[in-house]
Amino acid sequence: MLHSIMDNYPLWASLAAITLAQFLKVPWNYTITKEWDWNWIFNTGGMPSGHTAAVTSLATAIGIWEGWGSPLFAITTVLALIVMYDAAGVRRQAGMQAQVLNRLAEDFTQMVEEIRHIKEKSPRETGVKLKEILGHQPIEVVTGALFGIIISLILYGLWF
Repeated sequence: MLHSIMDNYPLWASLAAITLAQFLKVPWNYTITKEWDWNWIFNTGGMPSGHTAAVTSLATAIGIWEGWGSPLFAITTVLALIVMYDAAGVRRQAGMQAQVLNRLAEDFTQMVEEIRHIKEKSPRETGVKLKEILGHQPIEVVTGALFGIIISLILYGLWF
């Protein structure tokens, strides 16, 4: 039996999970910074992990729709584990390295500007910073995973 894209519950559950998770980053970060920053809708990193919410919602929806013993559930579960490992591991480490590199670049730029200022009395310049928030802390990944599963279950109740 052919299904239309509008009937594709796993797809819509996954898209709903990532969209809602990204929107939740705005009020979450407001509670921390007391500033509304709508850029969080498009940022990686932060609470909850949108990528994790998407893949866990997809895996849950596939498990419900195709069966927990299906090859598709196995594929999406392995994909989810890889994404979560990457979010909390590799991407988080890259973000930490970006912080160190930004600090080194700032220190070096300041030193060069001070030398230039002494020689030429020129105005200060600013450089481009690397993005420091790339990955997630483990709690952000776990929260994203639980959020994705919950969204998938809620949509299942509404879908069928």
